[in-house]
Amino acid sequence: MNTLNNTPASTQSPVWFITGCSTGFGLALARQAIEYGYRTVVTARDPAQLKDYADTAHVLVLKLDVTDQGQVTEAIQAAERRFGGIDVLVNNAGIGYFAAVEEAEEAEVRKMFEVNVFGLNRMVQAVLPGMRKRGSGCIVNLSSVGGIRGFPALGHYNATKFAVEGLSEALWQEVEPMGIKVMLVEPSGFRTDWAGRSANESKVQIAEYAATAGAVRAAVRTSSGEQPGDPVRAAQAIVKAVATGNPPHHLLLGNDAFNGAMAKLEELRKDFTAGEAAARGADFPKAAPAPSA
Repeated sequence: MNTLNNTPASTQSPVWFITGCSTGFGLALARQAIEYGYRTVVTARDPAQLKDYADTAHVLVLKLDVTDQGQVTEAIQAAERRFGGIDVLVNNAGIGYFAAVEEAEEAEVRKMFEVNVFGLNRMVQAVLPGMRKRGSGCIVNLSSVGGIRGFPALGHYNATKFAVEGLSEALWQEVEPMGIKVMLVEPSGFRTDWAGRSANESKVQIAEYAATAGAVRAAVRTSSGEQPGDPVRAAQAIVKAVATGNPPHHLLLGNDAFNGAMAKLEELRKDFTAGEAAARGADFPKAAPAPSA
């Protein structure tokens, strides 16, 4: 992977394909990629939201709904026709949903899984044939600190991001021997629209959950637009990590993400250690060695 540069894009510069570029991380990443001189595919469900971008020799603007297999196939093919291949896929498109597990509406949960999990998987499957053929590439999957630990009111969102974590961990074991890198990005609260119009919440809210799921839901909504995380700094960190050619498997972004992840490690260590005897005692006993003659 080429190192960072601020020179105009050329036919040798990496090709970045980014989903969900209308707001938030996607918008910041598209701007950073273009600024660093990368050939960039900028996508969104509604191309009207990408009015700040115009098709040029080095920027391709495409309509893309990751839940539509036809649009996914067409967008990947269009990018490959224009630029010859895709070097970096950023699976940024995603939505949230706020509800206690008992309150959640199945239709809303399925909608979120379609975008956050199945949409991401469609993109990965569509881009891998070209990356395998070239023996190089990088897939960046936007997860969350919520893919590492669960939070009240976010159980089903957590489930989508835990799925992204598990899929990505298996994926890098499958494709890294082919020269393809995979990086999970795990942010905490950033000033994106994730907690605003992008996230629905359950219509029915149960009083008994007011102190848990209800409190978290209210806090997240209230903090929208005031989160400590800076999307521009996050985008810069992602671009720099990819540009090294050897990005980490996990890129935590934000103090809350780092602190939350480290606390989860300690919780797991404590629980695992306490249950060690039960774990080791669950296998069939080892057969006793045969007596010597």
